Amino acid sequence: MVTIENNSVNFVKFALHCKALRFGDFKTKSDRNSPYFFNIGCFDSGYSISQLSRFYTNALVNSGIVFDMIFGPAYKGIPLVISTAINYSLMLKKDIPFSFNRKETKSHGEGGLLIGSQLKGKVVIIDDVITSGISARESINIIKQSGAEPVAMLIALDRMECSIDNNTHSKRSAVQEVVETYNIPVISIASLNDIFSNVMNDINLSTHRERITQYREKYGIL
Repeated sequence: MVTIENNSVNFVKFALHCKALRFGDFKTKSDRNSPYFFNIGCFDSGYSISQLSRFYTNALVNSGIVFDMIFGPAYKGIPLVISTAINYSLMLKKDIPFSFNRKETKSHGEGGLLIGSQLKGKVVIIDDVITSGISARESINIIKQSGAEPVAMLIALDRMECSIDNNTHSKRSAVQEVVETYNIPVISIASLNDIFSNVMNDINLSTHRERITQYREKYGIL
């Protein structure tokens, strides 16, 4: 099992192993040429999603956040919240309720927008990354409308780079904007700092050092 003390380091290594983290030349949604790309969809097997949920669980335990249940926004948040609920319950011997939403409200059968436990109490939102903050806003609204309280967001990777605001570079990252707008903490398993440290310390990744450094200096939020 992954040790909590080395959670970020081991996560970056595991992401590289699963090719969820790759280096090269990638065009981002913000039209930037990024020297790295993170795709949580590459954790696509029973073993890899099980290991990924351990990293989420460790980060949640490390955070010290007090919560009653977890919520995953459709679609990527669905396997994340289910696997994390399973792993958390097994590791801590404590059953944890979870819920996730549909993209469209179901009008037949049980109906409604939500699947899983009723949203109540203190809720942690689990997602992959925060790019624009749209998913965060939608999740927070769903939780509040249900009479529950969003207390934190837990994501896999904080890119730690300035966001785009009306086609201009903001001085804040997307994560910082969520924190300041909704007054809730954002916990990440790893960040750009962890990727940068891995690149600087791994001789096999030495060819990517210059580009990562330049990208970090141009877009990074330190």
